[in-house]
Amino acid sequence: MKVKKIDKDEKHDLEFKQNWRDEYLKWICAFANTHGGSLYIGVKDNGEFCGVKDYRKLSEDIPNKILQAMGLICEVNLLDEGGKKYFRIDVEKYPFPVSYHGKYYKRSGSTTQEVVDNELDKMILAVQGRTWDSVPVPHVDVADLDNDSIKLFKKMALDHNRLDSKALDVPTDVLLRNLRLFENDYLTRAAVMCFHPDPEKWVMCAYIKIGFFADNDADIIYQDEVHGSLVMQVEKTMDLIYTKYMKALISYDGIHRKETFFFPKEAFRELLLNAVIHRDYARPTPIQIRVYAHKIRIWNIGKMPVDVPVEKLFKPHSSEPRNPNIANVFFKAGYVESWGRGYKNITDVCKLRKAKLPIPEENSGGLVVECPPSRQYLDAERKQGKIIPYEDAVNPTVNPTVKLSKNQKDILVKITENSKITLTELAGLLGLNRSTIADNTLKLQRLGVLKRVGSDKTGYWEVIF
Repeated sequence: MKVKKIDKDEKHDLEFKQNWRDEYLKWICAFANTHGGSLYIGVKDNGEFCGVKDYRKLSEDIPNKILQAMGLICEVNLLDEGGKKYFRIDVEKYPFPVSYHGKYYKRSGSTTQEVVDNELDKMILAVQGRTWDSVPVPHVDVADLDNDSIKLFKKMALDHNRLDSKALDVPTDVLLRNLRLFENDYLTRAAVMCFHPDPEKWVMCAYIKIGFFADNDADIIYQDEVHGSLVMQVEKTMDLIYTKYMKALISYDGIHRKETFFFPKEAFRELLLNAVIHRDYARPTPIQIRVYAHKIRIWNIGKMPVDVPVEKLFKPHSSEPRNPNIANVFFKAGYVESWGRGYKNITDVCKLRKAKLPIPEENSGGLVVECPPSRQYLDAERKQGKIIPYEDAVNPTVNPTVKLSKNQKDILVKITENSKITLTELAGLLGLNRSTIADNTLKLQRLGVLKRVGSDKTGYWEVIF
């Protein structure tokens, strides 16, 4: 006989419990403070119905306890499945912060967590329909802002046709009000962050830290810090990265000088802008950029939205900027597109430049993105007689979710060194039998990482980076 169960997994708006305990009022509090949700009582973790025995008493106790503890009125439904009584408690998202015994809770994925310190501030703002960057900042006047930052914004907005001359030819305070950077008569955090020469007076660590590292992360060769308004930080950081930190290979096409960087400038600008716009400025940690000989890693503090996990970044997704007012300034200046198109633009640039896609990963409470060297750059290095570690260079990211085994990576390294190598030769070099080599090369072709061009006898391999 098939066991009756709910064919759904526990997630941010769904929780299963076998029996009622008063501590589950925390879960109801968390649903009310997050997106709402449903708490089932009498259901196992796998969704199987087990029922509750004291359902008559609980039918009165549960609604009363919710009301007395938090002042909430929730829909408590007593249901039946094959003679097993269970409850479904439906909780709406509330427009004000809800506490249980003086503490606040929220849902994060399928877990319930207490909200404290900065997270509590953000939650209170969120339930009020506000964001961190919309909060007013007292004792700051328009005259305190950086004129060069405002001039740069106007030039960028005009050049990108985001604002016309009529909209820009107004007093600065009018422009800022039109950009929604005032709260009554106070400038907001977004205004201070984007245009004040020293936003760190109000926001600790609101700067970008850059370091050049040897292969060993412990060995830092040199470093810089970029301070000032966010608008200026982006410009200064791009200039530093592509003049001081990332060395270009110089070649000539006839009489024309050509510079080749290992990662496209336009794509890195998108990643930098994402870090600046989506950083959690309530956390005292600067954006950190680590540059190596053949990779660059950019990290910003701030967890990804529940609805936009890392694996969705390269797919169409909704736009959920953590700091929408800061994002609006950069959008009006033409730095970024709206509607979550940043990674689409990065994909287009990398495809045009024959570069590998960056690899995003959630790490240390934030997002780290690693930018590997392009095939074009590696080819240019080889032509100039430079030797690079292919083990580090071979990192196929046409699809960032592709995961390769050690044998597959070793095969790609050898094929990259000799595109006409045979299966038998590969087996001898790697100490594997020929059938293992054949099986793995077939898998690599199915993954879209490896391509066989021509016949088995006279053809060659092509690694698709």
